[in-house]
Amino acid sequence: MKKRQRVKKNEDFQKVFKKGKSFANRQFVVYSYIKEEQHEFRIGLSVGKKLGNAVTRNRIKRYIRQAFLEMKEELKNDRDYVIIARHQAANLDFHETKKSLQHVLKISKAFNKK
Repeated sequence: MKKRQRVKKNEDFQKVFKKGKSFANRQFVVYSYIKEEQHEFRIGLSVGKKLGNAVTRNRIKRYIRQAFLEMKEELKNDRDYVIIARHQAANLDFHETKKSLQHVLKISKAFNKK
């Protein structure tokens, strides 16, 4: 993912948390914030230290990024997403992670209509 597709600054995270809507399942919480002037969606990741060591946390983040990369054509571009991984996410492989994220994003109506 390119740098312009990531939410990096604390103030951006806080804006998404305060003004965005949250949707969740057992593995992930997704905050979605609509930004009208934006041409590409951006994602921010939060994987806490309680989920495991650095290797585990980085694997979870890699899986999430790859899942978003594979779904980028289907997602609405005018949004910022912040994904918080829950404890259950540490036990998932890539395909389960992608399926779980698709489920939460479908609930949040983040996919383009076909």
